[in-house]
Amino acid sequence: MDIADFFDTFFEEAEELLADMEQHLLELDVDNPDGEQLNAIFRAAHSIKGGAGTFGFSVLQKTTHILENLLDHARKGELVLRADLVDTFLEAKDIMHEQLDAYRNEEAPDQEAYERICHTLQQIALDEIGQTLEAPVAAPEPVAKPEELPSNEADHSQLIVALLNVSEKDRVLLVEELEQLGDVQAQSGDEKRYEVILNGDVSADDIEAVMCFIIEPEQIEITSAGDGHSAAASDVEQNSAKNAPVPTPSAPEPVKNPPVDAKQAAASSAKPKKAAAESSSIRVSVDKVDQIINLVGELIITQSMLDQTVSDLDDQSVSNSSLQNGMSLLQRNARDLQEAVMSIRMIPMEFVFSRFPRVVRDTAGKLGKEIELVTEGKSTELDKSLVERITDPLTHLVRNSLDHGIEMPDKREALGKPRTGKLILSARHQGGNILIEVRDDGAGMDRERLLAKARENGLNVSDAMTDEEVYQLIFAPGFSTAEAVTDVSGRGVGMDVVKRNIQGMGGRVEIQSKKGEGTNTRIVLPLTLAILDGMSIKVGGETFILPLSTVLESLQPTKNDMYAMAGDDVVLKVRDEYLPVIAIHEVLDVENAITDPTQSIAVIVQGEGRRYAMLVDELIGQQQVVVKNLEDNYRKVPGISAATILGDGSVALILDITGLHRLSRVKKEAGKVVNNQPISFYKEAEPS
Repeated sequence: MDIADFFDTFFEEAEELLADMEQHLLELDVDNPDGEQLNAIFRAAHSIKGGAGTFGFSVLQKTTHILENLLDHARKGELVLRADLVDTFLEAKDIMHEQLDAYRNEEAPDQEAYERICHTLQQIALDEIGQTLEAPVAAPEPVAKPEELPSNEADHSQLIVALLNVSEKDRVLLVEELEQLGDVQAQSGDEKRYEVILNGDVSADDIEAVMCFIIEPEQIEITSAGDGHSAAASDVEQNSAKNAPVPTPSAPEPVKNPPVDAKQAAASSAKPKKAAAESSSIRVSVDKVDQIINLVGELIITQSMLDQTVSDLDDQSVSNSSLQNGMSLLQRNARDLQEAVMSIRMIPMEFVFSRFPRVVRDTAGKLGKEIELVTEGKSTELDKSLVERITDPLTHLVRNSLDHGIEMPDKREALGKPRTGKLILSARHQGGNILIEVRDDGAGMDRERLLAKARENGLNVSDAMTDEEVYQLIFAPGFSTAEAVTDVSGRGVGMDVVKRNIQGMGGRVEIQSKKGEGTNTRIVLPLTLAILDGMSIKVGGETFILPLSTVLESLQPTKNDMYAMAGDDVVLKVRDEYLPVIAIHEVLDVENAITDPTQSIAVIVQGEGRRYAMLVDELIGQQQVVVKNLEDNYRKVPGISAATILGDGSVALILDITGLHRLSRVKKEAGKVVNNQPISFYKEAEPS
């Protein structure tokens, strides 16, 4: 067995353990610590230390060893916890994470950081419990020394490895791993308890480190071999009657399990054992999942082509009935397959939200504020690719709320608010989208202050702007209302990147705020970027796709509802709201399209928090399309976000609402002809 084959698995498991450790540390009540939480933190450190020692990651092993010792004193009540001690433990966790990344990248860990955190932890031990911690060792100590064994076993230790509530499939795999670590003398038992007697120079930590990649730590029990202790031991005695007897200490000596008090032991025994972590799941490379998704996408396109071909056939209902039935079945199965495969990439928002307790804690500490973080909808699922890309924008929004939104405790108290501000992160599904909100109960946004700052920065603003348009000013490059630059914010960078990144994911940002009461920043994203629910439209001889999530309604415009504005803009009046008009045929130079706006269909769409009226020739219908990245396969095209392949094999472009509006304004600057009509065609705008 090449132990390097397990490196990637160890790195993934250690990442999860470090994340669990951080979560428990953040949730820990230092005044009344939960024993189960302390044990969970200790077990995480213990497992990482064992794995690091097995793979020869000595710096990580030594760091974790010292932290583990301190945690052991804490869970035994010998170390009284305080907030500053928890901060140090979190710092140690961060350094362990950096060390893990270094080993993953085949680099040497930061020696200075290692020495600093070890010195800090040792100083805590000296100050708080009056002793230095046990010096970390380069490798785990053997379970039994050779001189303690009879002469015929002088070169080996003998352990009983019990597998608790492990399926037969996993049991076979585990026994194979044990055979690589030592000499399996005997094995017997059932699914509830299966025991293996192992001879070899291997420690309990080494065994646990390897086996915990397959099952949970609580499913492993490792003890020194004892007389009559197990069925496996009895088998060895019977099979070895003609040979020297197996050495048997007077009583089984536990090697692995950490001590717990009687109350905790009783509670633990009352709980059902956790099922094996890997028994019902497998680890699959994301590249393989993406390949399957691409193949399913091609299958959907092929199914659409066949469906189009069948619909173009002459009406021969009798002879083609079986073909029609077969196509209906294929369509249904293809859709089910598509949804099943897409669900593989879906990840709960908990993976995103789990990092923010630490962000809020650290940022609030720097700002001297008291913040309560509440998360809602953690089980809401989002495509993995979007989960990875939404984390940074969300971090900017959270830090912005903490710095600019929520007031200082004394100021809140003077305003009659609780000293502790509240920040809420929530996620929920809304139609074909996911809605992520960052809400705070802080000062809210000051409309007049934002307008004044915008004018100071030379932005084109007016008092007639809606509140939503004013609030969107915070996303302008270089825009900041901070009175002083800090290490949290104030440089005017970040928020424009937030908006750009979210738009790059096919989403939009909306802001609702009330002065003195708080702000709600809302992110609307598609559930996935691989599949899109779209509205097919026709302009001239071309077919385009509008994202269905942006479409609000459609109507037939009349001449009396269209008005000319200053700057050669045209707006459509819809229920007392004036919407900018975008003629797709003009913006994208489509020939043979309807040029009379009153003969077109106006599709009301929404983008960047604004509504637009897009003029099209015909609405074809709704359909689900497979998104193809246009920039990767061709180049970036203004006004176009992506492309797809239709049932007849032709390519249809997926429209970018805000991009089309910008492109429309550029084209209108060229002359006085608007939407192929002279300005005199339209009524003058009514006074607002």
